[in-house]
Amino acid sequence: VQLQASGGGLVQAGGSLRLSCAVSGKIFSRYGIAWFRQAPGTEREFVAGVAWTSNTLYADSVKGRFTISRDNAKKTIYLQMNTLKSGDTAVYYCAARMGGDVYASTKYYGYWGQGTPVTVSS
Repeated sequence: VQLQASGGGLVQAGGSLRLSCAVSGKIFSRYGIAWFRQAPGTEREFVAGVAWTSNTLYADSVKGRFTISRDNAKKTIYLQMNTLKSGDTAVYYCAARMGGDVYASTKYYGYWGQGTPVTVSS
C-alpha cells in the first residue's frame, strides 16, 4: 500500500485548504484512513479518521472546522480544513490500516504517506 498526500500550502488565518491522500491497493474500501499532523518539536498527533463504513473520528481541536471524507471509486481521502488557525501549522500525514476502523494513535497504522506541509499565517 502506498499513500500520496497533497494539497498543503500557505494560507492566512481564517482561510481554507483541502488535502488529498491518494491510496494504492486493491481493497481500498477495507482500509481505515486517518490524517495526523506534526509541528516542529512536537509529537505526531491525530487529526481525523474515516473508517471503511465512512464513520468518522475527529480530534477535539478540529471538530466543527475540519471534515474528512473518502471516495472509494477514486481511492482518495480528503481533509477539508476551514477556519484555519496558526496552531494548525504542521506537516500533515495520511495513514492507513487494515481492518477498517480508525483510532487516534499512530501505533495502529502500518502505512504512511510522505506528508504535506501546511502553514497558517496570522
